[in-house]
Amino acid sequence: MDLEVIAGRIRAEFHEMPGLRLTPAQARRLWGLEVEMCRAVIDRLVASEFLRWTPAGAVTRTES
Repeated sequence: MDLEVIAGRIRAEFHEMPGLRLTPAQARRLWGLEVEMCRAVIDRLVASEFLRWTPAGAVTRTES
């Protein structure tokens, strides 16, 4: 799968569901991704400041 396509799909889901918070394990199950791909997508979205890590170890959309 193309990382940019997956990242776009995940951005859309976070836009559609404000307040969504997912642990990496929950994200893998929801999006049907392998561990490495899920981590790569999360890392990319965190680096772009679209997502942020919570103190509890989940990702959520960065508030602007």
